[in-house]
Amino acid sequence: MGNDQPSKTPDWRWHDENGFRRVVNVAGTMTGLGASVAPAPEVSRETAAATERFVDMHELQALASRTITELTGAEAGCLTASAGAGISLAVAACMTGLDPARVEALPLNPGPKSGVAVQMGHLCEYGSSITTGVALAGANVRIAGTATLCKDFQLSAVLDENTAAALYVVSHHVVHYGQIPFERFARLAHEKGVPVIVDAASEYDLRGFLEKGADLVIYSGHKFLGGPTSGIIAGRRDLVRACYLQNIGIGRGMKIGKESIMGAIAAMRAWMKRDHAAIRARETAALELWREALSDLPGISAYRVPDPTGNPLERLQVDVDPDKAGAGAPVITAALGRRDPAIIVRGHEAELGYFQLDPCNLLPGHAELVAEALRDEISRGAWEGIDPEEALASARNGGTDGYLRWLGNG
Repeated sequence: MGNDQPSKTPDWRWHDENGFRRVVNVAGTMTGLGASVAPAPEVSRETAAATERFVDMHELQALASRTITELTGAEAGCLTASAGAGISLAVAACMTGLDPARVEALPLNPGPKSGVAVQMGHLCEYGSSITTGVALAGANVRIAGTATLCKDFQLSAVLDENTAAALYVVSHHVVHYGQIPFERFARLAHEKGVPVIVDAASEYDLRGFLEKGADLVIYSGHKFLGGPTSGIIAGRRDLVRACYLQNIGIGRGMKIGKESIMGAIAAMRAWMKRDHAAIRARETAALELWREALSDLPGISAYRVPDPTGNPLERLQVDVDPDKAGAGAPVITAALGRRDPAIIVRGHEAELGYFQLDPCNLLPGHAELVAEALRDEISRGAWEGIDPEEALASARNGGTDGYLRWLGNG
């Protein structure tokens, strides 16, 4: 991405030398595929440079805080191991403040003020569950509403003197109707004196949530930003300090190293000067290439759809009529994934009869490979060896199968 005219020949040397399966990622910023690739050479350069040096980690985190402030408009910020870690640390910070004794007491002795209000429709899974992230801090989830509807009074009812925080989740995994919108959610929480945490791991909007009332916002440093694996916590200075203090307690197992901090800082700086319009143009060109490749295939309807959380990007949705196409979306998804190179599509909703193609992580030559694979796999209709029920189960179970299969049954 640092080269205006990169070669269109995919480079598989790293995969081949290490015995890895060749993979083309059109699923998006998925952790199971490594999330993203560095968008600028300085990210890799700064990460590597830190491996050869010692540094005072508090000074390094102070530099990260200044960078996060510039990026997000927050009063302060810090870095941690991942966005998932950020959820646990933010919850813990709202319980302990800057009291080190209370920090050390977590998670076994959280005290009475340990409730975290969450709309039921936001209790999603992102590889692990939101509930687990809260529980790791020693807190307990206080559910507001039902899966498909949360009313104002239902949220207010769980915002009492024992509520440490209110957590709002922004994700394609949550229910997208019947939920209290963010600004109203924040206002209701603040009326009860409860700070608001936003899980915005995969969001482009790095300022809006703080401007609209969030006290702490958590972002991934390695998804759209393209840094090393990391989580960004941004927000109120007192609460960010309390998040950082968790490193003497539960945060010790969630710490981030100097290499990832420097790489994440470089990624944030690169984001602030990135040509976002040019990137969108390249992504749109890939979407049109794929749409054209699918345009005359029976049982296939392909069209661009916006991101469900409002990120400034589109994906190609491929609707599959199994009677005309010869197979359903789960089978086609599985067939693409068993190719060499494997084409990994966004298939978490394949049971609904479609899959999506995400262009945000394309490497040189990958768009053309995907177009060729789509036409070849669907027009050939070679589904031998793929059990439809197993394909559906695999799509539904997400990444769990991979963990269960890892290193076999021995």
